Amino acid sequence: MAKSSQKAVQGKLIIGLLRFFSWWSLPVNHRFGAVMGWLLWKLPSQPKRISKINIELAFPYLSENQQQQLLKKSLMELGKTTTELGALWCWPTDKILKKIQGVSGESYIKEAFAQGQGVMVLSPHIGCWEVVGLYLAQNYPMTILYRPPNIPYMESFMTKVRQRAGATLVPTDLTGVKRLRQALRKNELIGILPDQDPGASGGVYAPFFNHPARTMVLVSKLAAKSNCRVLTIVAERLPDGQGYYLHITPAEADVANTDEAIATTALNRSVEKCAKRFSTQYQWNYKRYKHPPKGTADVYKF
Repeated sequence: MAKSSQKAVQGKLIIGLLRFFSWWSLPVNHRFGAVMGWLLWKLPSQPKRISKINIELAFPYLSENQQQQLLKKSLMELGKTTTELGALWCWPTDKILKKIQGVSGESYIKEAFAQGQGVMVLSPHIGCWEVVGLYLAQNYPMTILYRPPNIPYMESFMTKVRQRAGATLVPTDLTGVKRLRQALRKNELIGILPDQDPGASGGVYAPFFNHPARTMVLVSKLAAKSNCRVLTIVAERLPDGQGYYLHITPAEADVANTDEAIATTALNRSVEKCAKRFSTQYQWNYKRYKHPPKGTADVYKF
């Protein structure tokens, strides 16, 4: 079977699985996810190995037992992240938005718009980041930067469901960046996931939990040029399938510094604050340090 055909089959299977999970209520859905995450913790797995390394780097001051408890809880939350995607992508928008139990800090967005600044919202991989775009796009004109999936068959489905609340998705290329600048000039809102590896040409090394990580410079360039308000937002997943609570807070001011080293360090500190506050819901299984600077050991290799 050709590689493209294999990818198409994978895409169809994933979409079918998402539709299956969308049949269940959120409490039942999250119970499925918790069991999946518990199995990831109980059995040897790649997410467990990577999460363990990242947690040890981020929280060296915790005891071994505390690290293990955080590892277990984070993998159970990772399971919920996987299963709840069915509801988030397949349910009607209004049904999902009813699961948002509250929002704090939304006044920061309204103040920025009133001053004609435009708003950049940074949503780290914490809790249910998928619901962030739906909520914001329902209430404000919004452009979201996204990375095309590894399975091309999934892209049209993914962009359709993510845009159904009114957001405009733009890819991580020059055209997408231009669209982000245009949105800010029009005093609109843009959304970026700030804790992904941006590639060699799109980032510099900056400390993340005191360890060098390649960090995007796009955030600081956009912020410095547009003088927009930069905020972080986390959709905390509430226990027992109760829904979500959105927390909006200002990012560090130096995120907009014209010095890339200062700006990227401030960006990572802003993400760290969110990750520490919601440590069990951060996506620790991501290889944040997978491309270390020359002369630095790869922490993921034995």
